[in-house]
Amino acid sequence: MEITTPNFTKEMAKTHKILIPNMAVTQFRLIAAAFESEGYSVEILDNCGSEVSSLGLKYVHNDTCYPALLVIGQFLDALASGKYDLEKTALLITQTGGGCRASNYIKLLRKALVKAGYRNIPVASLNFTNLEKESALPISFSLLRRIIACICYGDLLASLKNQVKPYEKIKGSADKMKEKWMNTVSDWMKNKKNYSSRKMKKYFEEICADFLAIEKVDTPKIKVGVVGEIYVKYSPLGNNNLEEFLEAEGCEVNLPGLLGFIEYCIANQSITTKLYGGEKFLSFLSEVLLTWLDSVGISMSKSLKKYGFSAPCSFRELMKKPEGIISLGAKMGEGWLLTAEMIELCESGYENIICAQPFGCLPNHIAGKGMINQIRFLHKNANITPIDYDPSATKVNQENRIKLMLAVARERLSFEESSSFETDISSSNNAQYIETQM
Repeated sequence: MEITTPNFTKEMAKTHKILIPNMAVTQFRLIAAAFESEGYSVEILDNCGSEVSSLGLKYVHNDTCYPALLVIGQFLDALASGKYDLEKTALLITQTGGGCRASNYIKLLRKALVKAGYRNIPVASLNFTNLEKESALPISFSLLRRIIACICYGDLLASLKNQVKPYEKIKGSADKMKEKWMNTVSDWMKNKKNYSSRKMKKYFEEICADFLAIEKVDTPKIKVGVVGEIYVKYSPLGNNNLEEFLEAEGCEVNLPGLLGFIEYCIANQSITTKLYGGEKFLSFLSEVLLTWLDSVGISMSKSLKKYGFSAPCSFRELMKKPEGIISLGAKMGEGWLLTAEMIELCESGYENIICAQPFGCLPNHIAGKGMINQIRFLHKNANITPIDYDPSATKVNQENRIKLMLAVARERLSFEESSSFETDISSSNNAQYIETQM
């Protein structure tokens, strides 16, 4: 008989501290506040370093994808730290329910816990596809709405910080403003306030107005978009602090929001029904939910545009981007969304793109790396570099490849600036000539 860990029960929700692996730093911090509003005791893990990867390699087969190694390694490292009462500690892991191996992480985690001597630690599953019913984390409708609000507010704050920080006149202004609003939104979530779509639409504008008020210097910067496998795309642990590295290189970073991935997962339900058949009622529900989420996303984009910031298109528009390149039926992992995000970035001025992927991640190699040539054919200025993340890949090698991409971007930026300068001089000379003839 297989020895496994205990299931997570409703009673444990009141007695256990729940550890959550970090992924999207801004959004997850707000989500933690939403959980606390329901009486959960949660902690977003921030332990990093080579020991995390080493523990993952020790207790998970090295053929398993990189995010699984890191998530499981981070859990094991935290449990071994001595910071937690192991009789009152639980772990939380998400399951998308798709064809990606990520849906099986929970099995790998339980196996690793038993091997490492933590067989008494329960694992809770956060999913909306009826997986792991006996160990699912109880989520009320009210909490679900606050989680969605956290994702929306988090996406907005991350986007505004990234668009302002490279140009700020007083260093630290953007981070300070972001922290102010992070604390404000966290307090709202803890007090169950301002999470309705009506309230969000109101405060989107207030947040944008605050970031617009930050003094900026008009200096051209290289604009870099980041796409890829969901964990490696967002997690500083998974991508070796990629966002921080790009900021240090003087770039403006565009990291497409987490809301887009949520909408992608929901849209795939109706796409599956249309292409392969299935439960039409579930397809109808997914369409209704998607329409509501897209209305919130559109409101966010309108607020960004109103105050002069770059904004993503609506999700319905995003779904049209891969037409003629990849089918919407390609929905394993990040699937068609990955291609769509690269196209949108090219169209919105972020043609320098890093495609971050775990080595051996088949969906990403097909929908990401495999689509690059076609995207380059359609968008001549596309400067896309796929970067593999793996225990055997060195940070130096990854950063050197990114620097080569940035060198091309700097050369183009320099050429555009000189061309613009020559145009201005020519226009000025023409104006002077006209004046002398009058």
